[in-house]
Amino acid sequence: MQEECVRRLAGYKQAIDADIATYSEHIRQTTGEQYGPHAGAVTSAYLDMLQHGGKRIRGALAMVGYEMCGGKDTAMILRAATALEMFHAYMLIIDDIQDRSKVRRGHPTVHEALATYHREQSLRGDAAHMGLSLSLNAALTGAHAAQTLLAGLSVDPELRLKAIGIINYTLVITAHGQTTDIMNELTERPDPLAISRALEWKTAHYTILNPLCVGMVLAGAPCEDTDAIRAYALAVGRAFQVTDDIIGVVGDDKQTGKSSMDDIREGKQTILTMHAFEHLSPEDSAFLRACLGNDELTPADFEKARDLLRSCGAVAYAREEAKMSVQEAHRALDREGHRWPQECVEFLRGFADLLLARSQ
Repeated sequence: MQEECVRRLAGYKQAIDADIATYSEHIRQTTGEQYGPHAGAVTSAYLDMLQHGGKRIRGALAMVGYEMCGGKDTAMILRAATALEMFHAYMLIIDDIQDRSKVRRGHPTVHEALATYHREQSLRGDAAHMGLSLSLNAALTGAHAAQTLLAGLSVDPELRLKAIGIINYTLVITAHGQTTDIMNELTERPDPLAISRALEWKTAHYTILNPLCVGMVLAGAPCEDTDAIRAYALAVGRAFQVTDDIIGVVGDDKQTGKSSMDDIREGKQTILTMHAFEHLSPEDSAFLRACLGNDELTPADFEKARDLLRSCGAVAYAREEAKMSVQEAHRALDREGHRWPQECVEFLRGFADLLLARSQ
């Protein structure tokens, strides 16, 4: 089941990557011609982020949702998938600014790349600040370009409008989830409910529920279908974020494309840190708390913090939480899977199982 899921994901990714490449080539050429070299550099920084890989999960799930509900227009749903990936690049640029990250997918983050552009052009002012300012323009340009793609989808206007509404409503939820996540970092002992809400609002709606519902709606699915997929999507979304938090601390930099120190240095509060503070000694808790949000975190202190998360059982606890969420997702498909083609349901099962495998 997982092997077939991997194969299908690779096929979706290949198609989306090709569509993004075609779109990016056109935009790179026209932006410089119409708006000049500086606008071209800002747009290229966004497009570099867009084209630097990623698994294309959101675009792929939109295509799956479309197929689940009988959609046949491959070109249309592929362009919708590209738009979702464009929104994702926009969100990552903002996320990297807020997290003060320097690397994303093995490349400089957009604000870092544009700060370098500022220096190379020998421009006046503060390169770091201008990198941040220009990266916000890059993100906004990409987001509104994605809206333009959606507005031009060759589908029934009512379905198109409904899909656009779902996406924008989800982005509102995601923004509130990001706010919750940031405020959790600023709280010494965040409420477990606040951590749970961040999991759902920041990731589950945005990464899983939104693309599946967008694909379903564009295929003309009724509310019964989008309602029926909700329990699966939210459970898988929770598992996705929990495994992401595990990988963010114990994963390999080459696999994640960013420093494994980022989450600790940023001060990210997760179910791992929540469990750790409940089970570590006062001395070890104080050490871990001092590491969280420390811009001057050393590799040695990071390794000790990571060892504490392992030794107190936080990593094992998080893996068990992810496992239970995947089991919940399977139960949701058991209840509602009769609505959709069996091969699509099996894909969704395999996708859920893949999340557990990536954090082992």
